Amino acid sequence: MRAADLDLSELLTVDPQGGDLRFSGARAILLDTVAMGLLRKQLIDSVGAAAARAILTRFGFAHGYRTAEAARAELSLESDEEWRDAGGRIHALQGMIRLAPGADGPLSPGGATVEASYEAEQHLLHLGRADAPVCWTLAGFASGYLSCVEGQDIYVIERRCLGRGDASCLFAGRTAEAWGADLEPHLPFFEEHRLDDSLRRAAEALGRAERRLRTSAETLLRTAAAGGAGAGPGGIAASSPAMQRVLELARRVAQVDATVLVTGESGTGKERVARLVHDASPRAAAPLLAINCAAIPEPLLESELFGHARGAFTGATRDRAGIFEAAAGGTLFLDEVGDLPAGVQVKLLRALQAREVRRVGENRSRPVDVRVVAATNRELTEEVSAGRFRKDLYYRLKVVELRLPPLRERREDVLPLARTLLAQAAARMRRPAPRLSPGAADHLVRYPWPGNVRELENAMERAVALAEGRRIEAEDLPEEVRSALPVPSAEPRVRTLGAVEQEYILAVLARNGGNQTRAAAELGIGVSTLYRKLKEYGRGQER
Repeated sequence: MRAADLDLSELLTVDPQGGDLRFSGARAILLDTVAMGLLRKQLIDSVGAAAARAILTRFGFAHGYRTAEAARAELSLESDEEWRDAGGRIHALQGMIRLAPGADGPLSPGGATVEASYEAEQHLLHLGRADAPVCWTLAGFASGYLSCVEGQDIYVIERRCLGRGDASCLFAGRTAEAWGADLEPHLPFFEEHRLDDSLRRAAEALGRAERRLRTSAETLLRTAAAGGAGAGPGGIAASSPAMQRVLELARRVAQVDATVLVTGESGTGKERVARLVHDASPRAAAPLLAINCAAIPEPLLESELFGHARGAFTGATRDRAGIFEAAAGGTLFLDEVGDLPAGVQVKLLRALQAREVRRVGENRSRPVDVRVVAATNRELTEEVSAGRFRKDLYYRLKVVELRLPPLRERREDVLPLARTLLAQAAARMRRPAPRLSPGAADHLVRYPWPGNVRELENAMERAVALAEGRRIEAEDLPEEVRSALPVPSAEPRVRTLGAVEQEYILAVLARNGGNQTRAAAELGIGVSTLYRKLKEYGRGQER
């Protein structure tokens, strides 16, 4: 039997009842070419072209090798030459390629010419014209088939490709010795250990993509919870002009590699802004690593930042990279940088200026590629004047300063933030996201929030835990929030003094449980005066 005599109707058997499909005696499946093209696109988009090529080449190799094994068990061909030619014929019968008339096999001096390739067609359909040959699965199939037939490793390389605009595809096959140095650029895509490296890099890329997706999901959650109103970059509530200016500056500085200093009271969201700067920067695919400079004892802080060599100190049993090296390519967030000891300040200044670090116990410096975002709740100008913080380090950190206003100065952001934090707390507790009652919302706006966003977050988590229904009532809020007195609002329309007085008096009365005697004492007025005012407000029956 000759390769040219192979017939699809004889090679393909189908059980119409059980759905058993066999090609050349081996169990087979039917796959839609467009679905394969979409898989190819997803691989390239997810893990990159190099890793995708390695996966598809090795898949093709396994397919080709198994096809040859199945054919040998099922068919009887006249010669080794016929077995070589059968590979192209079988592949054509499977719908993968259309050989050019009179085409030779890949092992021939001129190679095998293919005038139609499903793989090139799908690449053009989903990804457009390529700069290099793209029939990776087909090259892998031919390599696997011929390796089985020849009993030695054969590497088939595509020299011309329809996917890059050539008139046809051309596949050439040789042993590694015959290819020589020409095989080196292609070898990583065939060898299993090289594929493992590619898959490892792909896994790392997927991990970075997962982190980006997780961040995007959190952003969408925050935006949805805030109803889209007042949500700035990164989903941070920014209805107030002051916060909008901060976020706009953060978005602009993210595009360059300048060092950023984020300042503000404790709990104002400095780490969230640092995350925003990282996620909006070209370094977003790399890690954002954070270290709290105030939480690590001084003897260990230098090692945590810059790493150490084996034997540098007691307990240093191996070489260890510091967080500067671990964040390579990404962003390093130095929280509470105002608490750095003087000795570490000097070394941090050197790392920022020279872009290199020296591990504890080593004499050589190592270059680092990292963007630094620092944060502090201290007034560094006062620390510099007191001699506790180096002036040169201060100015090196303060290339761009983002000063976050406290929550009491941006009351427009309280309710959007509260709704966002409510949704996040509900998601963590696996409960439906509740709504704020008007009374609860009024108390939230009145309270000055000395703990800023962190205190608001804790209050919303408490409210979700205690709420009995789908609405947060005033009773679900912490006692200090419920007791908050009204504050003058900066509304565009000026309120009368009488309206402000009425709101304040009624709030004090409510805080005292309606007891007029205690309320009058707290207000510093007589009970009769309070009664007269309540009567003016239509509340005179309360006594």
